Formats: sequence, C-alpha cells, structure tokens
Amino acid sequence: MATVTDPVIDQWYKDVENDLTFKVVAYDEGDDSIDVQYHNGDIGEFDNDSWYNSTFDFIEAPEDWNAPFDDLEPDDLGYSNSDTRRSDMDDAPLQEFLD
Repeated sequence: MATVTDPVIDQWYKDVENDLTFKVVAYDEGDDSIDVQYHNGDIGEFDNDSWYNSTFDFIEAPEDWNAPFDDLEPDDLGYSNSDTRRSDMDDAPLQEFLD
C-alpha cells in the first residue's frame, strides 16, 4: 500500500508499516523535501519519491502531541496572557509579579 495523500503542513500522519507518528513541519516542492517531526521530537526528511512509496495515513493529533516540548514556555506555543499588559509590568515592583 503506497501513500495516496499529499503532505500537508501541520497535519499528523502515521507510518503504518513502521508504527511511527509524525507531523509535517515544512514542504518545499522546488527543493523536493518534506520535513517532518516525529512524536518523540526527532526530525526527519523525505523526498517526494520516498513519501509516495511509503505507507502514511492521516491521523488526528495525539493527545500528548506537545510532550517532546515540555520545557517550552507558554509564549513558545503561541499562547499569551491578555490580562497582563507591558505598561502594568513597568509600573509595578517585580516582587508583586513573583508572588
């Protein structure tokens, strides 16, 4: 069974043959490269031939998809705290925010 789906950035896939899950993080048709990040955090790359000759299938994102990134700060994931404004922080003593 060969892959019949095109690579889509931020889409999760399962390599059925090798029982690996990964997400496409970059796709450059001109460079013939598909960059992926495996569920364990490792980075990999495929060319178009190897992609379409593999056994990949769409899957939902794993519940713990961010497990390899446990040491990231919330800002690194694109989250923000809209209740705290920079001007509020400039006017208050640092200890107030640390408590």
